[in-house]
Amino acid sequence: MSKKQKELAEKILKLKKEKKALLLAHNYQRSEIQEIADYVADSIGLCRRAQQEEEARLLVFSTVDFMAESAVILNPNKKVVIPDKNALCPMAAMLPAEDVKLARRKHRNAAVVLYVNTLAEAKAVCDVCCTSANAVQVINSLDEERVIFGPDCNLAWHVQQHTDKEIISIPKNGFCYVHKLFSEGDILLAREQHPDAEVLAHPECNPEVQLLADFIGSTSQMYRHAKESPKKELVIATEIGFIDRLKRELPGKEYIPAYAEAICGGMKLNTLEKIYLALKNEEPVVTVPKPIVKRARKAVEKMIEIIER
Repeated sequence: MSKKQKELAEKILKLKKEKKALLLAHNYQRSEIQEIADYVADSIGLCRRAQQEEEARLLVFSTVDFMAESAVILNPNKKVVIPDKNALCPMAAMLPAEDVKLARRKHRNAAVVLYVNTLAEAKAVCDVCCTSANAVQVINSLDEERVIFGPDCNLAWHVQQHTDKEIISIPKNGFCYVHKLFSEGDILLAREQHPDAEVLAHPECNPEVQLLADFIGSTSQMYRHAKESPKKELVIATEIGFIDRLKRELPGKEYIPAYAEAICGGMKLNTLEKIYLALKNEEPVVTVPKPIVKRARKAVEKMIEIIER
């Protein structure tokens, strides 16, 4: 951190304590934000952690829009603020609720499973949510043989490799633009330059990248694998902010970005300055209509019930 960043970090920590607030940061946040956050994790991990902190009245969610909405869904009695209201996820916006309803009418005997990387209004019209870590488990637990799934077509492809069920992807080409940046050539070059390295890829990456990886998993699964792997060199195919966390929390290994420019612009809109203002002014407040919260919460809680069986 620079001198200015350190001074601002101290102000944030002091104000956070005074207001009994929690600062929760996604794995893809700037390193200086991760360093002062109470918790760094994936979106649902952050939401569930917030549930456990009963005394916290204010949640500063340093994430993107759909993640902050998930915090509201699982913590309806706490105030949730996001440092930058323009921190949006393009993939989440690719699947409006009306498109989910249309797919349900078209495929009447299919279950509807939505990735948590969707907006609250879409979650409210699905049967159950899933994460990239538990998508296979959730889908295989269902009685239906046909499953409508969205919005990420690469995660849908990954699930299809691990289930006998028919996966109907909506939209057909929904994607995360950051994970789309990784190419087959990136992985082959990394293997050539680091022949002893293990390649870890996120299931939002294209199928050709997944097929070349040694391990495919969510950020939480990558983290555990990196911790347990005997390898000293790990090639990481996900947003570069995650590598900052690996270097900080799991030192002693070399973490090599499969593509150094894999940057999520929405995630990086959040800054220390904006976090300080969000804490001070307790805004921008994230709101979700109560009827949507109630229905979306059922879908998220069903997911939690399935994975905890």
